[in-house]
Amino acid sequence: MEDAVSAADRVPSVRVTAIASLTPLEELDADPFLVDSRSQHAMCARWAAEHGYVVTRELVVHGLRPDHRALWADVDAGLVDLFVVPSRRVLERALQSVDEFTAECARRGVRLETAGLVEPAYDAEMKARIHRRLSMPTAGYDGC
Repeated sequence: MEDAVSAADRVPSVRVTAIASLTPLEELDADPFLVDSRSQHAMCARWAAEHGYVVTRELVVHGLRPDHRALWADVDAGLVDLFVVPSRRVLERALQSVDEFTAECARRGVRLETAGLVEPAYDAEMKARIHRRLSMPTAGYDGC
């Protein structure tokens, strides 16, 4: 008799770390997607779900060294199988060197994927919501 948990449920899912860029609010008008880390993570989560993977960690970083412990702690602990970013330009903003990070991923045997989905089109209302969320994080604003 099969356990209550099916065989498919016992197969571990591919575990993903989603990387988003930490871009200053001052750049909201010039490039809202780079400022909108919430949408970046949502894009990564959508990509992961479409592939049957699960996002287990979300990072928001800017100009991080490719060897920084924040990137590799979960990999070293065996908790992450791959990294996903929304796009190359997000990765270029998030890390100091995309080439060095890519090489380190290859050396460690960790995949690096780009979601490559269509970025949201930002209107004035969407930009205003992002501005409110990022400019009032300690004022009790819940991010809605």
